[in-house]
Amino acid sequence: MANKVSIIGAGAVGATLAQRVLESGLADVVLVDIAKGVAQGKSLDLLDAAPIIGHERNIIGTDDY
Repeated sequence: MANKVSIIGAGAVGATLAQRVLESGLADVVLVDIAKGVAQGKSLDLLDAAPIIGHERNIIGTDDY
C-alpha cells in the first residue's frame, strides 16, 4: 500500500511542499484548496513534470475534502 499525504492549500507553499514530497518519492499527494480549479491545475502541472524529474508518484488536486 502506498503512503499518501494530504496538503491543505495549493498556494506557493503548498505547491512547493507537494513538489518536494513527490520528488523525494515519500508518498502520493492529495492537494486540496477551496479555490475552484487551483489544486487541480497545480496537480496537473506537477504530473506533467513527473517524467522530467523522474518520479512515479501520483498527485490528485481537489476543492472538496
